[in-house]
Amino acid sequence: MDDRIVSPNSQDEDSVESALRPHSLQDYIGQDKIKEQIAILLEAAKQRQESLDHILLYGPPGLGKTSMAMILASEMHAGMRITSGPAIEHSGDLASILTTLEANDILFIDEIHRLNKAIEERLYSAMEDFSLDLMIGKGPSARSVRLALPHFTIAGATTRLGALSAPLRDRFGAIYRLDYYDTAAIQQIIHRAARILRVSIVESGSEEIARRSRGVPRIANRLLRRVRDYAQVRADGIVSQVVAKTALDALDIDELGLDMLDRRYLQNLLVKFHGGPVGMETMAAALSESADTLEDVIEPFLLHLGFIARTARGRVATRLAYAHMGIEPSAEQNGLWS
Repeated sequence: MDDRIVSPNSQDEDSVESALRPHSLQDYIGQDKIKEQIAILLEAAKQRQESLDHILLYGPPGLGKTSMAMILASEMHAGMRITSGPAIEHSGDLASILTTLEANDILFIDEIHRLNKAIEERLYSAMEDFSLDLMIGKGPSARSVRLALPHFTIAGATTRLGALSAPLRDRFGAIYRLDYYDTAAIQQIIHRAARILRVSIVESGSEEIARRSRGVPRIANRLLRRVRDYAQVRADGIVSQVVAKTALDALDIDELGLDMLDRRYLQNLLVKFHGGPVGMETMAAALSESADTLEDVIEPFLLHLGFIARTARGRVATRLAYAHMGIEPSAEQNGLWS
């Protein structure tokens, strides 16, 4: 799944991503309301000479949650440690990370919803009281020692806010949702990346790429690099609308940014399952993909486009999905809509 060019997840080839990341709040394009609130948060913390409150960032992958966490550390002139929920397997892993933090440091935990319960519970006192309880020894002679921690900030990121337990969620002082970017903001991101990569691009070329980027900066940067390759080999090196369209059509990415797997999903839903409702496990089996993959990677953008709806009985298609796929809905389906 992650080898899809329109996958919002980071890929091994994306080592160049770090060069394209914004390094300050001013360089961060889009998410204006969140930026405004975070700017106030940062300034207030600086004036009080305190660490930032714990921050939770959520939303679909590829929208800049990691970049925002890095910017927080940069703006606060603080150190940063990066880990993920699945990487913290034992209490000792958590203890080794927390005890190396210094005052005002930021600990970024990606996929924080995947922390196991025992680790999560140990995190409560660390976030609330800046202390860590350690067990010394074993058996009857074991004793608990409370270790004081410096005031630090946890920046958590998740694609599934609902998967976080209420006690953990409540310990974050600031919770922000990152949403899909509009075409204008994606165009700005493409032009910034083009300057860094020294790509010659015209306005119509950036607009064509932006329209097919699914509102995700990571995908926009990836498509720009593929179109750059095509322009270099098959054109004059300049990314025009014709060059961008030809290159992206060759990659099977349509005018809305849907690829072959997205269209297979819709084709199955519309034809095999007659527009639904169909259960998640049934759809996953039909596509030979895991249910988690469909829920985390495929469905968010289809929901954003209004092509599908989630109901208590399963997934159902909308008129927009039929129109985009060029499939005529059945009389029964038309009857449901009327």
